[in-house]
Amino acid sequence: MNTQRSSFKLRTLAISTAILALTHLTAHANDYPAKPVNFIVASSAGGILDTIGRIIARGMEKMGQPIVVQNVPGGGSSIGTAAVARAPADGYTVGMVATSHAINPSVYKKLPYDTLRDFTTVSHAVNLSNALVINPTIGANTLQEFIALAKKDPAKFNCGSAGNGQSNHLSLEMFNTEAGVKLNHVPYKGSALALNDVIGGTLSCMFVDVLSIKQHVNSGTVRALAVSGKERVTDLPNVPTFAEAGMPTFDANSWLAVVVRTGTPKETVDKLGQSVASTMNDPAVRQRLQALGVVPVGALPDESQKFVEKEIGRYSQAIQKAGIKTE
Repeated sequence: MNTQRSSFKLRTLAISTAILALTHLTAHANDYPAKPVNFIVASSAGGILDTIGRIIARGMEKMGQPIVVQNVPGGGSSIGTAAVARAPADGYTVGMVATSHAINPSVYKKLPYDTLRDFTTVSHAVNLSNALVINPTIGANTLQEFIALAKKDPAKFNCGSAGNGQSNHLSLEMFNTEAGVKLNHVPYKGSALALNDVIGGTLSCMFVDVLSIKQHVNSGTVRALAVSGKERVTDLPNVPTFAEAGMPTFDANSWLAVVVRTGTPKETVDKLGQSVASTMNDPAVRQRLQALGVVPVGALPDESQKFVEKEIGRYSQAIQKAGIKTE
């Protein structure tokens, strides 16, 4: 009898403890955020990832707490992303990641985290319009003229990138496949260095974000043949989309997303997702982003997680096909 009574007390205690824990988690999620949120941007200050991250962070402050931006560059964004993976799963450390988040699992032999296991996607925040640009001395005024030249003399054209396995390298490899050409890849340590050599004529071409090339296109130091996305970029109205230029299925978009460590309470993830969505739907924010060649998305968590998983698969196939490997 005493044994039964003791067993009953233990079960009652366990249930009470579980209820208290659940109540605590629910209260925590309902009170979120109760203190400043650390917003890790996996890039150096001043770049497009940092610029957009700070715009999003300011919008998220409408939740009622400061959003503290911290730049953690390096390792193809993996160092900053790893910091998010090591943080407590409480929503007080969020990360801004780029397309490399989906690329890295297929190009690096070892990462300090598991991309699918360790992160929950809060929001697919924006898409970035990228352009294929060439040195203006190349005798091509349209995308189809450039493709024809590349098919005629495939060894002639060298195309730069920010580095082996970077998103603009992957855009090049997918372009080669879809256009039926073989532009030679020349990796650099950053897009800016490669762009300088396109301007100078050492390189023939590269894929690069619109923000980086607007002034050069307008001044005539590079020629933009096409931009990614469904619509033309407001500040480059004369540059057609890839679809308009004859490649309707080619996707050279890159993107930015907000992530947290897996295990963060769903109510917190949802609140963060709604905050990013609200920011992306703000008319002033949308206008500012669109002027930068950025397409606001602000997708909610479930849709965003599926998007990232699909992108990991898409880039894995492209990487395998191109035989890309890094250390």
